[in-house]
Amino acid sequence: MQKIDTTSSRALNPAKNEWSFVEVWIDPLLSPPYILLLLGAPSGSCHVYDPAEGYKVVFSSATYDEAQTWLLEDEYEPVEGRLSALDL
Repeated sequence: MQKIDTTSSRALNPAKNEWSFVEVWIDPLLSPPYILLLLGAPSGSCHVYDPAEGYKVVFSSATYDEAQTWLLEDEYEPVEGRLSALDL
């Protein structure tokens, strides 16, 4: 008879809240549009993540303006709205 492990899994560690907001940016020239996520940290730094690459950081900057410029230069457009960590 085969034994099946029925022990409970350990509880996952809750995600650290190291971001203050997130924005979705898209490349509207592709179908479906390519999506990147811009996360802003409480310190003011920003990181751009690529969900298609396992949420790999594809760009980091010290300021929001630098991250926004990088995205706009690559012809990405922001999706209207921003999700704040405080809203969750």
